Amino acid sequence: MKVWIGCCGFAGGMKKYFKIFKTVEVQQTFYKIPQRKTLEKWKKLAPKDFIFNIKAFQGITHPYTSPTWRRFGEELTGKKENYGNLQPTKEVFDSWKKTLDAASILKAKIILIQLPARFKDTKENLNNAQKFFKKIKRLNFKIAFEPRGWKDESIKEFCKKFNLIHCVDLFVRESLWFGRSKIGYFRLHGKYEKGRINYKHDYSKKELKELKQKIESLRIKEAFIMFNNIYMFKNALEFSKLF
Repeated sequence: MKVWIGCCGFAGGMKKYFKIFKTVEVQQTFYKIPQRKTLEKWKKLAPKDFIFNIKAFQGITHPYTSPTWRRFGEELTGKKENYGNLQPTKEVFDSWKKTLDAASILKAKIILIQLPARFKDTKENLNNAQKFFKKIKRLNFKIAFEPRGWKDESIKEFCKKFNLIHCVDLFVRESLWFGRSKIGYFRLHGKYEKGRINYKHDYSKKELKELKQKIESLRIKEAFIMFNNIYMFKNALEFSKLF
């Protein structure tokens, strides 16, 4: 198994990050797709063997009423109510195209689609999601899918049907589907306390060793472990030393 370790974002600064890690999950693409020249600059700065993964633009997943939109900073085209929730609308499909364009420039491997917690596996939502995934082009990108609050049977059936990688935090639950490519994509957010995430959690050596054991027990070809807590740079570096 090939293990890739990195952060959700260029922790510690891009130049320093490129010297230490071999992969990243780009966060900027969720809030606002960077300009082409910016993405080209990133790709040029990165080592040749560096793997970019990107988080899909929020126009695909999050309704315009979501607080995440406050960081967008420009007017959107079309109707605001047509954004988010995987609706089969022109606005959502345009958002996917912009995500694909960014992934193409960076020659990314995986695109993460993270659903808001309010997007449950209701009949309406599942219907919209199926229409979305049936229509979109994927090019050669793998898609990691991070639903929250879905029933296990819904997750497994949906991921299997559309060949999606079920993205999870391994300290919380197991992944139910790795796609036909047998790739695991894991995001570590911190410690879960009373139903909330404590992003300030600093993973102990014991926890990191436990994480290593969890990963090594999986029957997959590749594993991406992306830290997304306050101490992500420190923890990702510590975790890398275990391999």
